[in-house]
Amino acid sequence: MRLQQLIYLEKVVEKGSINEAAKELFLTQPSLSNAIKELEQELNIQLLLRSKMGVSPTNEGREFLVYSRQILDQVNLLEEKYKHQGLRKQSFSVSAQHYAFVVHAFVELIRTVPNDEYRFTLRETETENIFDDLVQFKSELGILYLNSFNRKVMTKLFKEKDLTFTPLFDAHPHVFVSRSNPLTKKASLTLADLEDYPYLCYEQGETNSFYFAEEILSTWDRKKEIKVSDRATIFNLMVGLDGYTISSGIISSELNDDKIVAIPLEYEDTITIGWLKQKQRTLSPLALTYLEMLQAHIKQYGFSIYPQEE
Repeated sequence: MRLQQLIYLEKVVEKGSINEAAKELFLTQPSLSNAIKELEQELNIQLLLRSKMGVSPTNEGREFLVYSRQILDQVNLLEEKYKHQGLRKQSFSVSAQHYAFVVHAFVELIRTVPNDEYRFTLRETETENIFDDLVQFKSELGILYLNSFNRKVMTKLFKEKDLTFTPLFDAHPHVFVSRSNPLTKKASLTLADLEDYPYLCYEQGETNSFYFAEEILSTWDRKKEIKVSDRATIFNLMVGLDGYTISSGIISSELNDDKIVAIPLEYEDTITIGWLKQKQRTLSPLALTYLEMLQAHIKQYGFSIYPQEE
């Protein structure tokens, strides 16, 4: 087994195509394909599923990639420390449900990167996509919530996909509305208070399972409901239509321009927000720094952080 083969495999999985990977690696398609086949023969396992649509890792291939990427990360650290040809591009990816504090910490992380070159990715996405991004190694971390309604189903999925969930903090439900909404006259809100206002929620693609919803009370029947795909749109509809959504209560005024406020909801439930990773994966220094910044930002809002374990 050669280091070059590990690099080749990582590029093939990233591109989902041997042909596209070969172009980036300046190899011919047959030579790259043969290099991967030699690795599979040496290990006596099938690493890739090949089809007309492209390639994807097998279950054994995903497990192998967890260990392979740890080796490549260590090699990159050695090169950065001892080579005198400049630093390589630093890279980090996180996939998350739509939370402003996730974006805020991401911005803070990038501000600390000394390199002139980096490749960072933040995916605010559907819940199912968070799982897919972690399993396919598109992201190092995933961020989502659990509550009494979805916990059993989600925990089962974590186990099936070989992911570990580490809680960050607990929050009580809050209603997000625009500062001009008549509901802001109340110190707290009941479900009855919300009946005549448009309910805003994030769409969850083809699956659209209630268990994947980013908002609690996803099965509650509303008179008016609007599904959106991004956080900017949901905030615009709060302002333009006096709409509302339900979330953790953390609003970043730096990112949202003080137009949105959070009002406690009189409903007994606990929202536990935490992070996911591949079970066998060791987090990179950038991922650990990001988690530290995420915790520090959350603490500013008066929340207690769970003891953290990698």
